[in-house]
Amino acid sequence: MTTKNKNLKSLDQFVNEKFGEKGTDKRERFEADYDAFKLGVLIQQARVQKGLTQEQLAELAGTNKSYISKLERNLKDIRFSTLQRIINDGLGGHLDIAIRL
Repeated sequence: MTTKNKNLKSLDQFVNEKFGEKGTDKRERFEADYDAFKLGVLIQQARVQKGLTQEQLAELAGTNKSYISKLERNLKDIRFSTLQRIINDGLGGHLDIAIRL
């Protein structure tokens, strides 16, 4: 027999309580920060999958190791043209972009 924990919340419930409903300023800031965090993680995962160090990726993309490190840790904003170079030249990939409304 299993019992449900009445204090257990879904991720959506937790985010709503912590950052507010979608459309509020606090929630919008959270969503934007989360998207930037995801981008850094995706770059790091792709780099590791390719077997590249941060320094090697930086050299291929025409930037420096410090910049790649900061991107992966979500400490730096990225220009679109630099992101394209990292994906195309550094990782040998293709950047797909979607807009969801």
